Amino acid sequence: MNEQLKNISHNSIGEAFHESLELLEWPRLCAHLATFASTPQGEIQCKNLLIPQHVSITRRYLDETLEIGALDELIEGGISFYGIYDLNNILRICEKGGVVSGEDLLKVASTLRATRQLRRQIDDPEVRPSLSLLLENLSTLPELEKLLQFGLEEGGRVADRASQKLTMTRRQLEDLRKERKEKLLDLLRKNNSIIQDTIISERFGRPVLALKLGATDQIAGIIHDTSSSGNTIFVEPQSVISLGNRISQVESVAFQEEQRLLALWSKEVGKNFLKLDYLSGVILKLDLALSRARYGSWLGGVPPSIKDDQDNSFSIQNFRHPLLLWQQVYEGGDKVVPISFEIDSTLRVVAITGPNTGGKTAALKSFGLAILMTRFGLLLPCIGTPSIPWCNQVLADIGDEQSLQQNLSTFSGHLVRISKILDDIATLPGPAIVLLDEIGAGTDPTEGTSIAIALLKVLADRARLTIATTHFGELKALKYNDPRFENASVAFDSETTQPTYNLQWGIPGRSNALAIASRLGLDQLVIDNAQKLIGSKGINDVNEVIKGLEKERERQQVAAEDAARLLARTELLHEELLGNWKKQQKKSDDFQERGRHKLEMSIREGQKEVRQLIHRLRDAGANGEIARTTGKRLRELQSKNHPKHMKKNVQIWFPKKGDRVRLIALGKAGEIIHISDDGLQLTVICGVFRSTVDLSDVESIDGLKPTIPKPEVHLKIKSSARKGAVLRNKQNTLDVRGLRVHEAEAVIDEKIRNVDGPIWIIHGIGTGKLKRGLRVWLETLSYVERVEDASQSEGGAGCSVIWLR
Repeated sequence: MNEQLKNISHNSIGEAFHESLELLEWPRLCAHLATFASTPQGEIQCKNLLIPQHVSITRRYLDETLEIGALDELIEGGISFYGIYDLNNILRICEKGGVVSGEDLLKVASTLRATRQLRRQIDDPEVRPSLSLLLENLSTLPELEKLLQFGLEEGGRVADRASQKLTMTRRQLEDLRKERKEKLLDLLRKNNSIIQDTIISERFGRPVLALKLGATDQIAGIIHDTSSSGNTIFVEPQSVISLGNRISQVESVAFQEEQRLLALWSKEVGKNFLKLDYLSGVILKLDLALSRARYGSWLGGVPPSIKDDQDNSFSIQNFRHPLLLWQQVYEGGDKVVPISFEIDSTLRVVAITGPNTGGKTAALKSFGLAILMTRFGLLLPCIGTPSIPWCNQVLADIGDEQSLQQNLSTFSGHLVRISKILDDIATLPGPAIVLLDEIGAGTDPTEGTSIAIALLKVLADRARLTIATTHFGELKALKYNDPRFENASVAFDSETTQPTYNLQWGIPGRSNALAIASRLGLDQLVIDNAQKLIGSKGINDVNEVIKGLEKERERQQVAAEDAARLLARTELLHEELLGNWKKQQKKSDDFQERGRHKLEMSIREGQKEVRQLIHRLRDAGANGEIARTTGKRLRELQSKNHPKHMKKNVQIWFPKKGDRVRLIALGKAGEIIHISDDGLQLTVICGVFRSTVDLSDVESIDGLKPTIPKPEVHLKIKSSARKGAVLRNKQNTLDVRGLRVHEAEAVIDEKIRNVDGPIWIIHGIGTGKLKRGLRVWLETLSYVERVEDASQSEGGAGCSVIWLR
């Protein structure tokens, strides 16, 4: 069989890296992954994973994970490995000329058949290029499968049809056994009085009759056994001994023929060793890919974006520690608090400070496992699209166990491990991630601080990124002298004196030892004296500064959230106002149309009456009285429809400052507090609502309209969320793969309100349900102008671009 994961060079992994895997509890994660394996060999391989040492292998693993995961969801009941067996030992025996059993040969045939079916499901170069490439040189040997299936029956018995000699031999054997049985039954009938049991028994492969004690002289034969009581004698009658001997001879011939056939078939398996070994390797890789996909689905994971350039930033949003998540689900553990990592490309060292039990070590392990999971093509339990630069090594020094075998103290044990880390960085290629827990601890604080500072400065030059936890206050100041350093801290609730396990970036942690000591019941006098000593050394001032920074950050966060909510309400109000204005505009147009129609009817009726009057005047019988009355009526019509007369009936109204007016769109009254120079813009205050509107958007309290021409209304809320970048970047790109439609809607809606210009939404292709659901929802939003597929270089059908109005 192929060497396990032969593309991985085990020699390129240093001793410190092996120890780091144990410290980060990578074997525990592998054990969890193994529970998702479909075959015994896959389960064993999952528990002994080796980490890929090249980015191309990692990318291939991730592609395989995504492709087989998508297919697993499409197939009813998921992808099945039923009928596939571990052929490793069978192939080794056959390769060396050995003979395996019929049952083992049936396992070979079953595996060939199941693999052929699996290949039919998977092989699709356009949809699943990585998996199809894996199957490219796979041979399922249909002729060998047919040979084995024809020659073997269920259970591994060689079939009669396997050879003509075997057919004849077994037929002869059946006839001899039948003849012997008939003779024995005849003896039972004739000697019923001396027979202890009418059942034909067997002793040492020979048929015997159970005779009563003292009756052996009545039936000649060979005594093979007696009962435990001694009252029954088991005798093989003389008359069937020769038949038994012949049967043994024929059985021997049949056995030799069976062995010859098994040897022949085993030889055929041995001839195809390389193909079968390659097939077993492909099955193992498929099982590993499916295990990764199903484990990632259980975690609710998303695929990371792996960057070739080591100088890229690290971005992981709301990462949940996979081991703690397992513990939460299966062992009744606490709810996992997600941690986010946003580490700029210019940073080389991050110092995490904060109280004990605050989650510093969990944050270290979370980051380390995120890197390892990415390298093995696993999905990460976080949100969005995590961006992780390729790193060749993850080196850790976590824990304070003493080395009793080497007679080393805690501090000495740390130094030995750190020395190995520095050796690995110096001797092995590629960028390294270094994770140090309680750096410099276990010795005199002054010396420990000096060693920690010197070590971090060396690692800033040699490692891609170092994350260290510490209680030393001096390390918090490094960022102010070197831009490659940054501070972070685990949050602590001073009110409840409990850690929140949230990671805060840019703010160092303050000491909470006294608060914790008080909560644990330490004598108050001791705490008071300690507080005085802290104040005398100026430490309390530093803590107060840090506390102030934390509160300021909280205020900024609250202000930012309030601003976002206000912006959302403003935009909703804008949409409501615009909608009401359009309705009012339509009502006004309808009213004008009715007035115009009424005027036209009036004109037509007047014209008709004038024609009738003219006709009367032209009539031959018209007299003076008719002319007088007709002339009077004409003057009345002229006066009624004259423009001067019509103008007198129109009330002229111009609003002025201080007047009460009604906002047509809202249907509410307000007071004019300002009028623009051209008189076309009014500032109106209505309760707590203050707005600047066009003159045409108001009317007097008694319903009078302004008589000046009504300009076109443009209601517009100025917002940075409607200005627009047209280039795709991190801020205007959102990955919603793995989310349900309603979950993605909430995330996208929040993004729309806080992003300039068009937005790229990565939803993937998959079944298309997510894309269709989002497109239907986006069509209902009035502030969305259009939605279209991204260009091929930006994701094609797997990515949608939202253009806002």
